Amino acid sequence: MKFINKSLLAAALALVGFTFNSCDDGDAVIDEVFANTTSGIVLRTVNVESDELPIGQSDSYFAVELEMQDEEDGALVESLDVYVSFKDNTIEEGGTDFSAAEVQVGTVSSSEFTIGEYGFPRYSYSITLPEMLSTLSVSESNLDGGDVFSIRFAANLVDGRTFSNGQNTDTSTGSFFASPFQYNATVVCPPSTPTAGTWEVYTADSYGDGWNGGVLTVVLDGTDTLEFVNTDGGLPDPGLVEQSFSFEVPEGTETISIVYTGGAYDSEVTFTVTSANGNVVIDAGPEPITDFELLNYCLNNL
Repeated sequence: MKFINKSLLAAALALVGFTFNSCDDGDAVIDEVFANTTSGIVLRTVNVESDELPIGQSDSYFAVELEMQDEEDGALVESLDVYVSFKDNTIEEGGTDFSAAEVQVGTVSSSEFTIGEYGFPRYSYSITLPEMLSTLSVSESNLDGGDVFSIRFAANLVDGRTFSNGQNTDTSTGSFFASPFQYNATVVCPPSTPTAGTWEVYTADSYGDGWNGGVLTVVLDGTDTLEFVNTDGGLPDPGLVEQSFSFEVPEGTETISIVYTGGAYDSEVTFTVTSANGNVVIDAGPEPITDFELLNYCLNNL
């Protein structure tokens, strides 16, 4: 897949200060550039399947699908080494730091790779929270929401070289060719049981024309869905429009999820959600976080 036009490269080299006395001189310089260029490996992120680790759930896991790209269509990769480490981000004043240094957790042979849609080798890697805890000798009782596990890959090439995040360049860390080699999996608290009773939702639009497509969605027990939208109050624009709603959480409800889906002018959007126990559990906006769980289950205040 590597096709480089020598004429184009010659022009580029001329722009950065190379002077050619003849075409032969130019070709000689270009040949020298090619001869002294070391090719590496792009370990492209195809999909991050899971990077959240709920505490107390034995099936919590990290998973990512990777694609190997090199000058031999991925054939240069002999194996992948996998390392894990842990960062304790919730150390109490005077408390113990339970962070754990990086440990190798395994090696994946190229024989386990499959060929993806673009003709390059791919591998889907996953590791459970219990496996990471065991490898690092960290107790689950020492975890809290906001702590982070790091999973790092190192690609071993058939010629003995190894590439990882230390050899990254800016061009291989973003967009389609995102190749960070290292990923973070955040510890999160599992959903809390909500207080049964009447919950209050206060919404506002600072301009007065409603949320322009923005929607606040409440889901009870993963199935019952409620939607709340601030609409145009019929007032001359601009003008603050405030609207209040309420909904019932039945006795026996086990989980609640609240997510905001953005509209056209989220800078005008604010809202609060108050639990049946009187706690303000969400105070969001302007520019509320979109498409992300807004409830902080770690506070256990629902």
